[in-house]
Amino acid sequence: MSGKGKKLQPRFVGPYKVVQRVGNVAYKLELPPSLSRMPNVFHVSMLKKYHPDLSHILQLESIEIDETLTYEEKPVKLLDRKVKKLRNKRIPLVKVLWRNHGQEEATWEVEEAIRGKYPDLFANQESSAVYGTEN
Repeated sequence: MSGKGKKLQPRFVGPYKVVQRVGNVAYKLELPPSLSRMPNVFHVSMLKKYHPDLSHILQLESIEIDETLTYEEKPVKLLDRKVKKLRNKRIPLVKVLWRNHGQEEATWEVEEAIRGKYPDLFANQESSAVYGTEN
């Protein structure tokens, strides 16, 4: 999958059933109708053997995939705050938990950008919050 927010997109989606081996290094997969615009033959380097574990599966129904086969990440909540100190600058950062991702995948983002794009996240936050600092 491509597009904005590429680092947060899942590395693998599925699992999908292998229908047929195509040549020495490619396989044809049985994809759901929602992915009908995507080619269904993949090189082995793009595939990974699936070992059953329900925590690995992203439900496609919960992800809104657009016509370019991408989706927009949306934040769920703010986990933490800190200020990055540079020589003559202080940059407020917030740790954001994203929808369809666990806490270990939360990312540090510039507070001003997140506040501008998702002001509702800050509705319950105090405007005069005390910030930690990064060493």
